[in-house]
Amino acid sequence: MRLISTFKFLVLALVVFAAACSPKVQRAQSKFNIVQNIPENIEKWEKDIVVFEEADKIQRPANGSIVFVGSSSIVGWKSLSEDFPDKETVNRGFGGSQTDEVHYYAYRILYPYKPKQVVIYVGDNDLSAGKSTGKVFNDLTDFFEDIRHQLPKTKITFLAIKPSPSRWSLIDSIKKTNTLVEDYLNTMENASYVDILEPMLMENGRPNPAYYLADSLHMTPAGYDVWVEKLRPHLE
Repeated sequence: MRLISTFKFLVLALVVFAAACSPKVQRAQSKFNIVQNIPENIEKWEKDIVVFEEADKIQRPANGSIVFVGSSSIVGWKSLSEDFPDKETVNRGFGGSQTDEVHYYAYRILYPYKPKQVVIYVGDNDLSAGKSTGKVFNDLTDFFEDIRHQLPKTKITFLAIKPSPSRWSLIDSIKKTNTLVEDYLNTMENASYVDILEPMLMENGRPNPAYYLADSLHMTPAGYDVWVEKLRPHLE
């Protein structure tokens, strides 16, 4: 009898130890319970997230602001506050990130701020990493639904995946993903899709090089000017 009790205790101890050693999961009162399918090597972004949290200790963004989240195109938007001087904007992009990674960290860099609107730019790196259109779309809809659950009154705005010259081979997948997202958001209340793909193309249907830096991926101020013009009517 004592041997059985000892065995049960050892099993329980092993379970607790395994849980303690497992990757950190951001819990939330959501239909998802936790972020499903924890992204591989998610800890590589921890330093970026801690920088945001340290900045919040000095000056926390006011509730009711407009929070921009996403990958390097958000990070590189250095003129964001100047482009929308009449809006309270918060930049919480971290470069190279994919949809599920931004979703994972939303419990630390988005939901706590209780924004009136969230502007999202992701999907670009997902497709470049080899994810299918279906996978990217599913990750996006999971994120949209979780935002709606966590922040029922927050407006969701998605910036279309841009047509980068360096990723032109992905243009069919980019357009397909954009169409799926646009159709989906049209079914949601208080949500909008912003087409920045077509405005960034020339008459010949190719990306305008004036909108891109030497790497043919990240944008020049002229490229951001296009985004500002198309996004402004969608901001709260």
